[in-house]
Amino acid sequence: MGDVVESVAIFAVLVVNGAIGFVTEMRAISSIESLQDITEIEARVRRAGDEATIPAGEFVPGDIVILEAGDLVPADLRIIESSNLRVDESALTGESVPVGKTSDPLDEDVPLAERENMLYKGTYVTRGSAEAVVVATGSDTELGHISASLQETAEGETPLQEKIDNLGRKLVPFLLLVAAIVLVSGWLRGQDLFLMVETAVALAIAAVPEGLPIVATLVLGRGMWRMADRNALITNLASVETLGSTTIICTDKTGTLTENRMTVAEYELANGAVEITGTGLETEGSFRHGDRELDEPEDPVVREALEVGVLCNNASVSDQTGEVETTGDPMEVALLIAGIKGGIDQSELLESMPEAREVSFDPSVKMMATYHETDEGYTVAVKGAPRAVIDSAERVATDGDAETLSESDREEWLRKSDRMADEGLRVLALARKEVDSAEDPPYEDLSLLGLVGFIDPPREEVKPTIQRCQDAGIRVVMATGDHAGTARNIARGVGLVDTDDVDVIEGSEFDDPETLSQEETDRFVNASVFARVDPEDKLDLIDIHQTVGSIVAMTGDGVNDAPALKKADIGVAMGQRGTQVAQEASDMILRDDNFESIYHAVREGRIIFNNIRKFVIYLISSNLSALLTILIAALLAFPLPLLPLQILFLNVVTDVFPALALGACGGSDDIMDRPPRNPEEPILTRTHWAELGVYGLVISAATIGAFVIGGGLYAGGMGTDEAVTISFLTLAFAKLWHVFNVRDVASGVLMNEVTENPYVWGALGLSALILVGAVYLPGISLALSTAPIGLDGWLVVVGMSLVPLGFGQIEREFRRRVGTPKLGTMLERALPD
Repeated sequence: MGDVVESVAIFAVLVVNGAIGFVTEMRAISSIESLQDITEIEARVRRAGDEATIPAGEFVPGDIVILEAGDLVPADLRIIESSNLRVDESALTGESVPVGKTSDPLDEDVPLAERENMLYKGTYVTRGSAEAVVVATGSDTELGHISASLQETAEGETPLQEKIDNLGRKLVPFLLLVAAIVLVSGWLRGQDLFLMVETAVALAIAAVPEGLPIVATLVLGRGMWRMADRNALITNLASVETLGSTTIICTDKTGTLTENRMTVAEYELANGAVEITGTGLETEGSFRHGDRELDEPEDPVVREALEVGVLCNNASVSDQTGEVETTGDPMEVALLIAGIKGGIDQSELLESMPEAREVSFDPSVKMMATYHETDEGYTVAVKGAPRAVIDSAERVATDGDAETLSESDREEWLRKSDRMADEGLRVLALARKEVDSAEDPPYEDLSLLGLVGFIDPPREEVKPTIQRCQDAGIRVVMATGDHAGTARNIARGVGLVDTDDVDVIEGSEFDDPETLSQEETDRFVNASVFARVDPEDKLDLIDIHQTVGSIVAMTGDGVNDAPALKKADIGVAMGQRGTQVAQEASDMILRDDNFESIYHAVREGRIIFNNIRKFVIYLISSNLSALLTILIAALLAFPLPLLPLQILFLNVVTDVFPALALGACGGSDDIMDRPPRNPEEPILTRTHWAELGVYGLVISAATIGAFVIGGGLYAGGMGTDEAVTISFLTLAFAKLWHVFNVRDVASGVLMNEVTENPYVWGALGLSALILVGAVYLPGISLALSTAPIGLDGWLVVVGMSLVPLGFGQIEREFRRRVGTPKLGTMLERALPD
């Protein structure tokens, strides 16, 4: 029976390990295939004056590509001509808002996110049209470089895999030595050689915790389902435990720390700033002007600014279904929401001021305008980049009037714009004028209304979650493609930093990690905010932190994030806005794109490691007790207190079920109040080895004691079937009660994570029934050579089996009072390496 069970266990381990390897390999292949899918597009191209539509794979440098709104960019292109061109580059740069493009030349070494005259493969046109020349195809494109990085980035063994392997390598020589001692000592005392060989083999099999890989896999699997309930989908099973040792979380900004919804935060006017409350798609808010807070603005200039934002707008907002639904550019949506807060409805306003003409946004002038019919003629509503609008304005609106805009006034308005940008706001300028004809030029003789500042507001739950991470000893680092001012402002808003004097490191400052000085390395390691980072910068950042021994979790959503997600110890992709490439390269996918889900996943990872440590201590100390029982009996020249098949039977019944139950323990309340464990720390420290050695000795001593007492109860002495049955049952029940000795030191004696685990009680009940059946069921008792024992025998079994439990609870209380760190230090000094 024992051989069959062992064979089944080994087969199960092989199947599980093979499945994990297969899935891992398939994920790697899927990552590359997801990138290849992007190449399977077609586009219009002009060759030798003729236009044709061809697959992207047939493009060559020099081809002229023709693009319009909705087209996917098929290669890396240099813009030749463009008209009102805007491109969504979020998958490549992380920039959440479509960016304007132009054909103007740029300086060398411009960051990827600021190359306004370039189009990149994998991005798509949201507005306008362009003609552009192909400059790179295939592996030479920016997307191709990412694909190459994804193939080159190696995934090593997880810390748990390494620790389990090391544990096995330490155990096997010791167990073989003890088995050999038992064999030789028994043979020299005249014991039957075949019986001693059987016993030695049974001990070697039973002492090795062969259930460890299976139980570890099941515990990791259960943790995966628990994380799924918290919106964290695990794609790499072994990474569940790695989360628990995370020391650094490198997160992007948009959608993870922020809501990924632009919101109008304030208007800067000639007579002061007006703040608007309410974030995202909230249509309720108030207007704060100085000490006053109003539901709707009384200042006529504020109302004019709101009207211009609503008129000069191509977005739409609807709440007919009960939920706010939007279409269009996020910043234009934010202007409409601000108008609703001020009592201005777009459809009603357009009924009174119908649109007669639109001048679309032009990247070369960085403005757009709309003409609207009025009783006196036409009102021109203008919005655009602050410098462009301010330079085109001749007047500035004040309370019910307009004043001439001098050069010093223009400089002052530009300083206001810079101040708002430094505070992390995206800034637009608003202006208007009255004309007689819809054909009048749009950008002359404007009246400046003011500046409008947008924010992507932080998620409400992020700030307390970051604080909880910091309390748990986990550093949170923000790496974003945004400007330094925006990054600094968000970092303050979410509690990542608590001062204005923040060292923001920009992507241009990154260098080969191997060439960094110690001072530069320390600066990068200690920094919490990184801005204008490229994909290669994220790889370097991970390298720097891993070099100093950190376990790094990295979040990402775009194609550009895939290599970093794969290189990190834990790659975390976004489920809602993440690209398929990023998700395939990651170890975990957040279904709700919520940073808080990472915190809960880390907590679950810590619980899992603690549970793995619990059942490892339980399995090894239990197996060691059987080995020491035979060894002590052999050294004392006693008859065998356990027979070979009994040893294998106990190995299955009293090990696997309780160990599985321990893997389902919940975490203690203070598990996230502790710092992350040292990533180099093994599953069993010296303290744990000493602990399980003592437990093994106590259990074996109680078993030998029961064997001796049992021998005195029966005329045949210690060699009788009854005496052997008593030692067999004593060892079995002592191992079952031992499950309560592996509770956390700081937890209570009666109420703790073990006693509150219903699976533990179920495992104990099932194991006890099987043990009773092993004595009283004829077929099983015959195979195991057990015999019924009377009341006196059961009293010995119960009494002696409870001795290790009492000892363990006293030891736990002693460690709680003395302190585990102090006791650990004492043991480290006493024990050899």
